[in-house]
Amino acid sequence: MFILKRQDVEISSIQHPKKDQQVPILDYQGQTFRLISVFKASQEEEARALWRELTDNRGKACVLLEEPERFSVWGKIRLEQLGNDTGGSHGKTGILIQASILLLQGVYIDIEEFLGARQAALLEKDIAEVFQQKQFPQTSPPETVKSLVSIDPLAAPKLPPWQETHVVIFLQELHRLGKSYFGNANFTKQVIYKLEDMPEAERSLFLSWLNQSPLGKLWQ
Repeated sequence: MFILKRQDVEISSIQHPKKDQQVPILDYQGQTFRLISVFKASQEEEARALWRELTDNRGKACVLLEEPERFSVWGKIRLEQLGNDTGGSHGKTGILIQASILLLQGVYIDIEEFLGARQAALLEKDIAEVFQQKQFPQTSPPETVKSLVSIDPLAAPKLPPWQETHVVIFLQELHRLGKSYFGNANFTKQVIYKLEDMPEAERSLFLSWLNQSPLGKLWQ
């Protein structure tokens, strides 16, 4: 919708009516926008891809703000909507982790439904081995995997302390395991619908990130 410079807008923050946090707000020509995601100066293409995804493909009113040290994407909002906001305040990496957990849960549910509970339990063990072999932080006990397949990652107060590189490795290994259990890669078409649980802006951010990485060819 808009590509703007810093001097074109006013940025402030207001107190969230239901949370103990400040919400960044951008004002432009009487319209109010809320921060969706921030990108480094070197991530211009990624920022523009998210902005295009939201504006062109999803029909959302969004601002792409260009600053010397960063790019940011803002979505139009009415201030009274904040009171109905149940979304988290996770940054980009947190959103990637949430989406990865939802994909894990999708694979787990389908294995349990089509192959049985015993195979689903084996998947838990396989994931625990991945965490141990790849030295994921604080995620090696099998109990942790059991919690990942049962928690609601969108409401969980604490997510695994992964970096973006951990997310990439996790999704590569989850695809490899899913393919070995189902015998082909068709399972991804069903599992990807699990992402519908996410708020639209966060789902778009994840899918944009996914499609720009080599993982996009796996998770189609």
